[in-house]
Amino acid sequence: MFLRIDRLQVELPMAEDPDPKAAAAVQELLGGRFGEMSTLMNYTYQSFNFRGKDALKPYYDLVSNIATEELGHIEVVAATINGLLTGATDRKEVTDTPLKGVSGVGNPHHFLNNGQTALVANALGAPWQGDYVFNTGDLVLDMLHNFFLECGARMGKLRVYETTDNPIARAMCGYLLVRGGVHQVAYAKALETITGVEVAKMLNIPNISNEVIPEAKKFNDMGVHHTLYRFSPSDYQDIDKIWKGQHPEDGGDLKVVDGPPDGGPVNPLTPEPQVFAPGYHPGELAEIAQRLMRGM
Repeated sequence: MFLRIDRLQVELPMAEDPDPKAAAAVQELLGGRFGEMSTLMNYTYQSFNFRGKDALKPYYDLVSNIATEELGHIEVVAATINGLLTGATDRKEVTDTPLKGVSGVGNPHHFLNNGQTALVANALGAPWQGDYVFNTGDLVLDMLHNFFLECGARMGKLRVYETTDNPIARAMCGYLLVRGGVHQVAYAKALETITGVEVAKMLNIPNISNEVIPEAKKFNDMGVHHTLYRFSPSDYQDIDKIWKGQHPEDGGDLKVVDGPPDGGPVNPLTPEPQVFAPGYHPGELAEIAQRLMRGM
């Protein structure tokens, strides 16, 4: 089962500069082949379907725990997209063509289908696909795929970072580059303990250090790249049998921290009445809130 906390894993800047083009690019990091939906669902189903978990418990614990972190990552990416879309259209009456300004800009499905919010889709609007999930049951092959998947996800984040200078998008990319790097190292170490092959010598893929990206270096300076969070009050205790030793890039000591990161508040999404979200005028919303407070 999952325990949900109403906070983002990282604090994001508040929405100030709407940017539908950036939102369209960030969609790839949510619903693309190498997006956060893919990492989440790959690791989740590998954990559901893991055979021999009693004998191989550290690997089961690792993939299960990382899957839970990925659940928070899709929330962070969705929050980024929503921040980029907030205020992107004119808050005018229906007859005044409030969506005219975004015609041909970004992903039209953000406005025509989703109430100016995130899609479960890639940058072109194509839906995320269940056949992106790779789960053979063979431990080495699945761990090797996970390492490859994290490398592909890192490539995508770097390219989205290069696409936009919007502070929300870049803050999100910086954080996820660091956390994805943790997962790269974790799966490399898992493969090393099984096979003896020094997979970590292949890192970084792509071969650029997070130290040159200010939004990522900020988290490196805090030691976030050395940390694997245990997203459970009592389970998954054996991840430290894999997540131990030194980080392959800077030699820092790896550590497991019980509990999630402090993170930041979920950014409030203001109503966008021109796309009927949430479908009530401010006065009606205030009336509904008053009825709720009175207990109906």
